[in-house]
Amino acid sequence: VQLQASGGGLVQAGGSLRLSCAAAGRPYSSHVINWFRQAPGREREFVAAVRWGSGRQYYADSVKGRFTISKDSPKNTVYLQMNSLKPEDTAIYYCAADTNLYGSSLSKWGPGTLVTVSS
Repeated sequence: VQLQASGGGLVQAGGSLRLSCAAAGRPYSSHVINWFRQAPGREREFVAAVRWGSGRQYYADSVKGRFTISKDSPKNTVYLQMNSLKPEDTAIYYCAADTNLYGSSLSKWGPGTLVTVSS
């Protein structure tokens, strides 16, 4: 599954951004679209995921209540609405596809999209 993340930018703390993850072709109902992020000097970490078939959502504790993941089936796109952003949310954000939560085996890592939150 070829995915393209976009929508990053510079925002002040407390602000909002919406990231998009567009798939080239329709994902299968068995696919999970996972969002990850990697901050400078840190390992890549899971942020949120959605099951394409059921729409069930999953979140890391660090973003629960602030981020919302959703999918737009006609557009083959997954969105990550990020509210109440904090400086520690600064990272490159990536989306990936797998049949499992936290995985990325069905897609290649792209360049991601940079989110910078200023204090």
